[in-house]
Amino acid sequence: MIGWPDSMKRDVFADFHPLVNLAYFVAIIGFSMFFIHPVCLVVSFICAVIYSVYLSGKKALKVGLFYLLPMLMFTALLNPIFNHQGATILGYLPNGNPLTLESIAFGIAAGIMFVTVITWFSCFNAVMTSDKFVYLFGRVIPALSLIMSMALRLIPRFGMQIKVISNAQKCIGRDISTGSLFQRARHGIKILSILVTWALENSIESADSMKGRGYGLPGRTAFTIFRFSCRDGYALVYIMTCVVAIIAGILMEVYHFRFFPTIRGQWYGFWTITVFIVYFALGIFPIILNLREDFIWKRIESKI
Repeated sequence: MIGWPDSMKRDVFADFHPLVNLAYFVAIIGFSMFFIHPVCLVVSFICAVIYSVYLSGKKALKVGLFYLLPMLMFTALLNPIFNHQGATILGYLPNGNPLTLESIAFGIAAGIMFVTVITWFSCFNAVMTSDKFVYLFGRVIPALSLIMSMALRLIPRFGMQIKVISNAQKCIGRDISTGSLFQRARHGIKILSILVTWALENSIESADSMKGRGYGLPGRTAFTIFRFSCRDGYALVYIMTCVVAIIAGILMEVYHFRFFPTIRGQWYGFWTITVFIVYFALGIFPIILNLREDFIWKRIESKI
């Protein structure tokens, strides 16, 4: 599939039109950034983790365990140290400030929100490739879309190239894992020097290639492989229906929740539960598509 590294699984949702992908991620990331209700936080967190694991497998689990989980715990512990609001006092810190249940709960909620948004952005970065950005914004903001597409490719390309350089240097005994500390530092500087030289040469080649292909000339057309199909239309209608229902829930205040001075909020009720289900249906949408595709493929394989 175009735009996907070999280490990642094929994602059916990424095959949809870029407009569908963008609409989904704008909606789910936007809601994840502003919804503080514990049910919404948990739903978005679970959907983000499942989708990330489906896309990246063990790599996503390693990132979650070694980076995101400590970040969540740090945020949860940091808030009660500086935030002393709340009516339920559990004890007192050594400096005499109260430790409240509400500040701990808010710290956990903020940590989950932070980790969830980062996880969704990692999925966004995997699905919204540079060619999709250029397709969506190339005519409206051509310069900015080009910069964004190049920025999205920058870190992955640099990561792959530095591995190539490191392996080549290792073959001649100049790896950063061999020799004394001073020698390893010299080897590391050498690798970075080669990487910077490669980046500069690559930028010159890219500029010459763009100039040769007529970038920026008036009337220049662009080839694209994306076509908006009926499947994309159904998916977009599904996403927008969920978005409208969720926004209606916001206007009806079914998401009302507060942490200070006491923890209060809507937990049940017909409309509250209905909108929670709709929010879950929005978050789980890409995963359902992939599971359905996997089921169909396995059924076809079993008939061969």
